[in-house]
Amino acid sequence: MKRIVILGSTGSIGTRTLEVIEAARGEFFVVGLAAGRNVELLEEQARRYRPRLVAVGDESAARELSGRLSDLPIRVLSGEAGLLEVAAMEADQVVVALVGAVGLLPTLAAIRAGRRVALANKETLVTAGRIVTEEARAHGVQIVPVDSEHSAIFQCLAGQRREDLAGVILTASGGPFRETPAEELSRVTVKEALQHPNWSMGGKITIDSATLMNKGLEVIEAHWLFGVDYPQIRIVVHPQSIIHSLVEMVDGSVLAQLGLPDMRLPIQYALTHPKRLAHRATRRLSLPEIGRLSFEEPDFQRFPCLRYAIEAGKMDGTMPAVMNAANEVAVGAFSAGTIGFMDIPRIVAHVMNQHAVVARPLVEGILEADRWARQEADKVVRRK
Repeated sequence: MKRIVILGSTGSIGTRTLEVIEAARGEFFVVGLAAGRNVELLEEQARRYRPRLVAVGDESAARELSGRLSDLPIRVLSGEAGLLEVAAMEADQVVVALVGAVGLLPTLAAIRAGRRVALANKETLVTAGRIVTEEARAHGVQIVPVDSEHSAIFQCLAGQRREDLAGVILTASGGPFRETPAEELSRVTVKEALQHPNWSMGGKITIDSATLMNKGLEVIEAHWLFGVDYPQIRIVVHPQSIIHSLVEMVDGSVLAQLGLPDMRLPIQYALTHPKRLAHRATRRLSLPEIGRLSFEEPDFQRFPCLRYAIEAGKMDGTMPAVMNAANEVAVGAFSAGTIGFMDIPRIVAHVMNQHAVVARPLVEGILEADRWARQEADKVVRRK
């Protein structure tokens, strides 16, 4: 049985990971869980899976959880120190399902402890791709992607020589506003932005999908995961979300990975790789039932977040961290009803324009750039 740690166990990816573990009885054993402040759900998970360690976001939540779990031999930790201890604990694999830049330090802690990482937190590679990949190589740690797009590329490249790779093609659903006229986007509501046409995801990533920022972050992630230069990464809008991504070989062959839009499939593959398990929880893909697969070019003008993310990735250094932090603040403000939908790209562009890039930062420099960008974005939000 593989010993599994899940960071972000109460979120969308975390709960689906536990569904996969539940369905594959006898394959996995949960030894550690970490979450933010959802004490009620974390208690339920701890009682069901009996991990050795659990961590929550702050001391008050830890005290409450400790009281709830006083009848079980489970250590309850809190804050960043607790999260890092769970990330580095004895395990066969750590699933990083945290949302946002908070995933960086625990991912590094898991890598430095020699733990195999199943990475669902794209911001880790967006903000510090160079550092994370160098640490993974130095410690002999494999990073297995959980995102459906990167899992697709990972699967397509299995058994292929990297020198035969010409490029990768990331697919995007286009989000809920793929056909919305540009002049109407400023009136988009939070409820509308959370209505993704194909995927069931957490709030932040769903709004990122609506602005297409999510696809820009995935471009940066693909650059670091697969060692491909930005001109080798293309995006194609595929509204049906059946082809999850493709790779193009030097001879002109294009390999694709297909499946229904269900995150449990790439999660399971990340946990079992290189083995595959039968998955009885989802129905099989039927191409005649789907009927038609269509493709479009992305619209960089209507969805400028996509352009800003790719520009930040090409600038490298501290700029991706700044872009990501500004976006996190803007998405949070939009979700709270403080700013409009099209204010998100405006805030990201403003903060990026104010930033002087540091070329090869250490982790401390990235964290400082992240803090600075959040402060700058907060100032813009307050003015609005």
